[in-house]
Amino acid sequence: MVRVFKRLTMQVYRHLPILLPSPLALAIGNFDGMHLGHQVLLRRLIEVAEAKKLTPAVMTFEPHPREFFTPLNAPERLCNLREKLERFEEFGVKKVFVCAFNKSFAAISAQDFLSILREKLNVTSILVGEDFKFGAKRGGTIADFKTNGFDLISLHQVNLGGERVSSTRVRSALANGNLNSASQLLGRNYSISGKVVHGAARGRELGFPTANIHMRHERPALTGVYAVKLDGLNSVANLGVRPTIAGVPKLLLEVHVLDFNGDLYGKHVHVEFLHKIREEMKYESLDALKAQIAKDIVVARTFFSS
Repeated sequence: MVRVFKRLTMQVYRHLPILLPSPLALAIGNFDGMHLGHQVLLRRLIEVAEAKKLTPAVMTFEPHPREFFTPLNAPERLCNLREKLERFEEFGVKKVFVCAFNKSFAAISAQDFLSILREKLNVTSILVGEDFKFGAKRGGTIADFKTNGFDLISLHQVNLGGERVSSTRVRSALANGNLNSASQLLGRNYSISGKVVHGAARGRELGFPTANIHMRHERPALTGVYAVKLDGLNSVANLGVRPTIAGVPKLLLEVHVLDFNGDLYGKHVHVEFLHKIREEMKYESLDALKAQIAKDIVVARTFFSS
């Protein structure tokens, strides 16, 4: 059954408020992918907030700072902002500050950033990773939080298999088609969520109707053909640019739901990636593509029945 889109109940700030009346416990980070390390930080945030009677809050950045500084070499996105917000709320976060990472924000000095936390956000407790740096040219370190009167909780790195859990490791696992490793690092199956939009009906013309899911970013962490679950329904997905179809290349996530005749248009859906079937390929004809899709479906059905 397709899940009902859940509206967020926590407060999301796109602009910093003048002054918040209630003191905060604040976790700061990019939180791309929401892996096990991020989850440890968020759980600790909730514990600290409850113990000190503070409001649990998160500060994150959009776009990712590396997308601003080095757009051509920025890492692939593991999740979009909406997905991060949903995960924050699941953990019990009550306020999220989404800071627009632009030229002005990048120029804020470390001392001015500390002043913003104290004078505008009313932050008393700070939770960050042990290697966190902030301010213009990364001039501030976690030691500056302590010397400026904040209650600092600095969390050590989380390891799995003898190595640090990181967004980089998750990206590497996904790029190599190792979905099991990615799932271990994330504590769940890797997924993409989005709204089903109208496409060119190419899949229907080929005999395999698809749900076309809007992608917010053009550089996903994985591409290819996969056995997936769309809100629990067995499916086959292609994430790529459809090289066999003529036209301007455009990133698409197309999902063919097995044995399903319902209407998904306009629905916000959740796609879990479970097994990589193959890389995306260009075929000599639409008939060849159609034959390959039929084979992909057989592989997917075998996977789901095993």
